[in-house]
Amino acid sequence: MQVIAINCSPNGGRGNTAVILDPFLAGMRGAGADVELLETRRLRIKPCRGDFNCWLRTPGKCTQKDDMEWILPKLREADIMVFATPLYVDGMSGPMKMFLDRMIPLGLPFIEVRDGHCRHPARYPQLRDGKTALVSNSGFWELDNFDALVTHMEAICRNFGSEFAGALLRPHGGAVRAMRDMGAPIQDVLDAASEAGRQLVEGGKMRPETLATVSRELLPRDAYLEIANRGFQATLDETERRRERARVRAAEKRAVAASG
Repeated sequence: MQVIAINCSPNGGRGNTAVILDPFLAGMRGAGADVELLETRRLRIKPCRGDFNCWLRTPGKCTQKDDMEWILPKLREADIMVFATPLYVDGMSGPMKMFLDRMIPLGLPFIEVRDGHCRHPARYPQLRDGKTALVSNSGFWELDNFDALVTHMEAICRNFGSEFAGALLRPHGGAVRAMRDMGAPIQDVLDAASEAGRQLVEGGKMRPETLATVSRELLPRDAYLEIANRGFQATLDETERRRERARVRAAEKRAVAASG
């Protein structure tokens, strides 16, 4: 089974999204899948021009020269696509949207009615048989902050003809790495992410209870807000101290120059 995962976080493997994505992919590999991971921050991908060349002049091929040239054939052959993104402004990151826009050559220009809606048919039958999974992380505490993103991904899958296989959603995700490093009892969350990967490869589905464990509450909302805001304030205070030290050094240099 071929799996291609795209980490669309600007922080790549260092970001909070990867804390859930990595065990999810490890579970897939453990179940025998051939997994390839791409990071948009390491790719050269230009925005879609909207010129329809990939549909009408060079069918199935974008005329732009960038990394999508070699990525599109991989997507075409994948049994499972995994998109991972932090939650940005109630949706996906900019790099992920640009990546999805550039997948248009995988569709045909014709319009058909499918399940009661106008859709573009898939250019390649593998896309119709494939699955798409979502991994996302949010700094907000509540799970429903992901609703708009999940709805968007479900719509994208319907348009591409791919089955939406579900989402691993991690609210108050900024706490996961810190709690893990402190030895807090959250290993069940990471184990559930790995188990979800195994389930998807072996059975084609992820169990709701497994996904619920990935998303479970880590600490009360008030406690999370206090810790997060205290951390932000400490960083801002340190930034101001550095600026003040820089201002003092600059003043000292000016004084020395004036006395000389």
